[in-house]
Amino acid sequence: MKKRMLFTMAAIMAAAAMALSGCSGSGKGQDGAGAPKAGGDQADQSVAGGQSEAKEGSQPAEESGQEGGDQLAQIRQRGELIVAMEGTWSPWTYHDESDQLVGYDVEVAKLIADKLGVKATFVEGEWDGLFAGLDAGRYDLVINGVEVTDERREKYDFSEPYGYIRTAIIVDGGNMEIQSFEDLNGKKTANTISSTYAELAESYGAEVTSVDDLNQTFELLNTGRIDATLNAELTFYDYINAHPEKNLKIAALTDDASLVCIPMRKGEDSKSLREAVDQAIDEIRESGELAKLSDKYFGNDISQEPKKDGVTD
Repeated sequence: MKKRMLFTMAAIMAAAAMALSGCSGSGKGQDGAGAPKAGGDQADQSVAGGQSEAKEGSQPAEESGQEGGDQLAQIRQRGELIVAMEGTWSPWTYHDESDQLVGYDVEVAKLIADKLGVKATFVEGEWDGLFAGLDAGRYDLVINGVEVTDERREKYDFSEPYGYIRTAIIVDGGNMEIQSFEDLNGKKTANTISSTYAELAESYGAEVTSVDDLNQTFELLNTGRIDATLNAELTFYDYINAHPEKNLKIAALTDDASLVCIPMRKGEDSKSLREAVDQAIDEIRESGELAKLSDKYFGNDISQEPKKDGVTD
């Protein structure tokens, strides 16, 4: 009897040891440190100066804290501000010759993050995807030269303005047919769909071709496949400075400047974040840092609202 009991106990212990050794060798095939996570957008990141790269271990904004909690508190607990931008729109957000992410919006985002006491993490993507990610809680802010419209105000809360820009109609240098916004009626233009520029062109009767970024827009214009494009006045000057051989001109400008602000999710949860971002913008404007960045990237100060004669306050 004793022998039979000893034999049975030995068999049980041996089976348990085999089961434990089998479990310890399978970690990489599961949803752990050695496996990719499901469901996360793996958008391209660039590391430049004080910005950080969104690595696999980084949590999306919606996962960083309890659902429905104060967004600013979650950002500070996480230690990073997740900022979405295109990365293809010079001089707002683009890659320099060494492929580093730079631009007016990049540096503004870093300064805001510093004021919040966290680091800035940049996620690049196409225009529509920026707002889809903001809606889904993957990003905290979209900082990408976003102009305020009535439609956008209905869906998002906005910071106070950190830039003022006028919209230009850009055409071939020999184009004499388009001299006003009314002349866009029946003409072909190109912009990213759902952008302010596309909406404005459509409101004047233009047929808008959808593109992914500014480079595609100018390619269509330079090859004569579209009649015009709408964009920030300063974007035109930046493009011409980089491509002086291109025969392009501004056909018309809007009378009033548009407000460039930072959109964030609407609601009480974002109230403290909006107030903190507004305070940060006020501080970097008062310190002169915003004006210096404007002059660095645009050649003049876009942080002040221009008067009718083109002079800033």
